[in-house]
Amino acid sequence: MLKLRFVVVFFLLAYLAGCAGMQAAEVAQETAQANLKDASQINVELGVGYIKRRQYNIARGKLEKAIKQNPGNANAYKNLAYLYSILGLKDKAIKEYEKALDLKPHDSDLLNFYGAFLCSVNKVDKALVMFKQAYSDPFYRSAYLAESNAGSCYIKQKKYKEAEVLLRRSLRVQPKLPSSLLSMADIGIKTGRYLMARAYIERYLALRKPTPASLWIQFQAEKALGSKEYYMKYARQLIRDFPDSNEAGWVEAKMRHEQFR
Repeated sequence: MLKLRFVVVFFLLAYLAGCAGMQAAEVAQETAQANLKDASQINVELGVGYIKRRQYNIARGKLEKAIKQNPGNANAYKNLAYLYSILGLKDKAIKEYEKALDLKPHDSDLLNFYGAFLCSVNKVDKALVMFKQAYSDPFYRSAYLAESNAGSCYIKQKKYKEAEVLLRRSLRVQPKLPSSLLSMADIGIKTGRYLMARAYIERYLALRKPTPASLWIQFQAEKALGSKEYYMKYARQLIRDFPDSNEAGWVEAKMRHEQFR
């Protein structure tokens, strides 16, 4: 009887020791997984930093490592997609964005990023779907950015009314949003409302330095309004400061046309 009790106690202790060992192993595994997740996020942040410094090879290495450390890190896929988009690798960018969306299909920031990329490669219809999902999210703090992006994308389709509604909505939230101001000025040009274009471009230039796009809008607006002194000024500035831009070429073509007309 005593021997039986000893055997029972022995197996009970062995069982408890086994349970404790399993629990310790589970804790160790969970700790290791948590450490890998932290390491993955650190590598994403490093990758983003290298992208900003245009050290693209190093950035790709960091982001790929982040994905190996944590295949569920949607942020890593998103930033790798962004890197590929910068490098003009459209198909690779789409592939990584889709992987990120598989992990976080309702992430409004991701939808906005992906939409902006799709619009940039003229996949406008799909981009507008992404933007609408983003700005329709009542909890998305940057909904105004998705509205601004969607407005700019509608301009590509020449749907100026739809664009204007969204751009004005974004400006009610952020009156100094440069992208929306520039797009509203562009709509002014495209719809023949040149005073509107002038007003919005002036608001834009109160926030940002002139760009080829802004100078091109100023040139067109002032030319249509008959302000020769000003449109000639903007033409010279555009050709002087941005001689290799498409806009400079357009201005030169217009000036040549007028000269020989």
